[in-house]
Amino acid sequence: MPSGLFALLDDISALVKVSAASLDDVPAQVAKTTGKVSGIVIDDTAVTPKYVVGLDPSRELSIIYQIAKKSLINKILILSPAALVLGYFAPWAITPILMLGGAYLCFEGYEKVHSMLSKHDEVHAESEQVKAITPEELEKERVTGAVRTDIILSAEIMAIAYSQVTGQPIANQILVMLAVAVFITVAVYGFVGLIVKADDIGLHLAGEKFGPATQKIGRGIVKFMPSFLRVLSYVGTAAMLWVGAEIIAHGIPFTAHLLHDLEQALANVPALAWLAKVLACGIGGLILGFFIDQVVRLVKKVWPTKKEAPTA
Repeated sequence: MPSGLFALLDDISALVKVSAASLDDVPAQVAKTTGKVSGIVIDDTAVTPKYVVGLDPSRELSIIYQIAKKSLINKILILSPAALVLGYFAPWAITPILMLGGAYLCFEGYEKVHSMLSKHDEVHAESEQVKAITPEELEKERVTGAVRTDIILSAEIMAIAYSQVTGQPIANQILVMLAVAVFITVAVYGFVGLIVKADDIGLHLAGEKFGPATQKIGRGIVKFMPSFLRVLSYVGTAAMLWVGAEIIAHGIPFTAHLLHDLEQALANVPALAWLAKVLACGIGGLILGFFIDQVVRLVKKVWPTKKEAPTA
């Protein structure tokens, strides 16, 4: 009897040691996953500020908090469990779902480019429509739009996180995906909050209680931020096209092979290889977004919504 008890204790001890060693790998797996999703993180960071610009400055942090909270809830309660379930029961479904999300990013990116290049009267009409809604409705609309874009980027992040832990114990899979969800959400929206409040920080530094050098820095921040936010909105739009097209390209063997060949051909100059891939994906995403836009317009003509239906 004692020998049986000691054998059981030895087995438990061995199991604990294996589990502890396995859990020690979690930080490394989180770091590896974070590196692989850096492009998507840049996209998320660049896209989000445009949803806050133009709203009441006193509401900026509150809006970012709302987006971040919904993003984290989506990652933890919806996307992570969905990735685990699909990975176990239907791993073949993950890629097509991600490709649909990539197509949506291309469509939204094209819409942004189209609105930038539209005629002034179209822009004027669009701005008039914005003025017709209340600030509360505009805020809700911005949050909804940001969360809709974020959930696609978050789905790609969690799918990549899952791909790094396939074959690992279920405890590792859950811990890594939760850690990635929390770390990336806090990092992205913390940085976004810093970006949108940078002008307020600049005004504070430009106050009379600081010295001339600090005041000069504060005034420089205030002057710099409008241009920075404008450039960031362009980067966000370009990133939508780039990331969306890359998701789709990696889901199609032929285009995935072409991207691989392109990177290999320029492997001696990594920066050039990265730039060539980004440009190829960006142009491809813009073309794909255009075709999707044409399909959407055709569908709206054939099946108009109640709001768009012609009146007698």
